[in-house]
Amino acid sequence: MGHVLASLLDASHHLHPDDLPALLASELAKLDGRDAVIYLVDLDQRGLVPLPGGPVSDPPVLSVDGTLPGLSFRSVTQVTSEEQGGRRLWLPLLDGGERVGLLAVTVPDEDPARVAGFEKVAALVAQLVVTKSQYGDTLVLARRKRDVNLAAELRWSLLPPLTCSADTVTIAGMLEPAYEIAGDAFDYSVTGDTVHLAIVDAMGHGLESSRIANLAVCAYRNSRRRGLGIESTFRIMDQVVSEQFGHERFLTGQLAQLSLSSGILRLLNAGHPRPILLRGNQDVGELRCEPCLPIGLGEISTEVAQVRLEPEDSVLFFTDGVTEARSLAGEPFGRERLGDLLSRAASSGEPPPEIMRRLSHAVIQHGGPALHDDATLLMVRWSGARGGSRRL
Repeated sequence: MGHVLASLLDASHHLHPDDLPALLASELAKLDGRDAVIYLVDLDQRGLVPLPGGPVSDPPVLSVDGTLPGLSFRSVTQVTSEEQGGRRLWLPLLDGGERVGLLAVTVPDEDPARVAGFEKVAALVAQLVVTKSQYGDTLVLARRKRDVNLAAELRWSLLPPLTCSADTVTIAGMLEPAYEIAGDAFDYSVTGDTVHLAIVDAMGHGLESSRIANLAVCAYRNSRRRGLGIESTFRIMDQVVSEQFGHERFLTGQLAQLSLSSGILRLLNAGHPRPILLRGNQDVGELRCEPCLPIGLGEISTEVAQVRLEPEDSVLFFTDGVTEARSLAGEPFGRERLGDLLSRAASSGEPPPEIMRRLSHAVIQHGGPALHDDATLLMVRWSGARGGSRRL
C-alpha cells in the first residue's frame, strides 16, 4: 500500500487534472482493485457525478438520497455492495471535514487491512481533487449539472469550504439556490483558540448584490487578519460598503467569535435574524443579541452579546431567505418549522454537514426551485475544550 501512496504523491506534482481517474485506476490495479471510479458531489449535493477518463464506460450519476452509495456519502462511512467476482467498496472522499464525493472500487474480498489501505488512498484522492481543481475546470464542471450565473460564480469563488472539522469544533454551511446564489455569503477562520464567523445578506438580487457581499466578506477577512475585534471589523465593513455603494445599498449580517477553550461566544448582530441555540439536540430558542443597523448605513453604535456554550451545543445562523421562503400557496417556511426540522435532524445523529444539506433541501422543497430570495445556513458545533495538540 505504501508504494501506491508514494506513487500517487510523486505523480501528483505534475499531474494534469484530467488524468487523475486513469492514474488512480492504474495504481489501484496493483492492489487487486478494479473498475475504480471517482464520484464528485454536485453543487447542490443531490447527485454523485462520475469523473470521466476511468476504466468504467459511462458510469451513471448516483443519487445522494435513497441509494447505498448515497448512504456512504451522507453518513461518511465505508459501505459495501455485492459485485460479480468481488465486493464493491464505496469510500467517502474527505478533505478535512468537507465531503468531496466517493471512491468506488471492486476488490476480491473485504480483508480489513485491504479496506484500511483503500481508505488511505481515498483520503489522498480527496486532497488531489481539491488541489487539482485550482488548475483546470474539468473537476469543477463535473460538480455542475447546469451553468451557474455570473453572480453565483462570484459567490462560489469567494466561499471557504462548506465544512471545517477539528477536535473541538465543526462548522458547516449550505447556500441555495446553488446555481443562482448572489447576496448571501459566509466566512470563517479557525485560528489559535478562536473561531471567527461571519454571515451576510446583501440587499437586492443578482450581480450587484453579489458584488456587495463580496466586498463585505473581503473587508471582513482583511480586518480579521489584521487582528481587529468584531466591533472594529464591523465599523470598517460599514465604511467600505458605504463608500463604494452609497447609503442606498446595505447588507445585514452577524459577526461572531468563539473561544475554543472556554466556549464563550461573542456576537454582533447587524439587523439580522437571531441565531438558534441547539442544546441536547433541541431548539432552546434564539440567542439574545440586540441588532444595530445593517452594514453600510453609517451606524457606529453596536452591542456585542456574550453567551457561554455547553459542550456539544450548536448555534445555527441563517438568512431571512430561509424562514421567508414561501410555498406556491404563500405559506412561509417559518421559524417554527426550521427549529423543528433542526431538532429532528440533530436527534437522528446526523453530522452538521448532513443537517445543513437536509435543511437546505427542505427549504427548496417548500419554496420551489425558484426561490425569491437566497437562503443560507451556517452551523457551528462546539465539542468542549480539549487538552493536548489541536488537529484539523
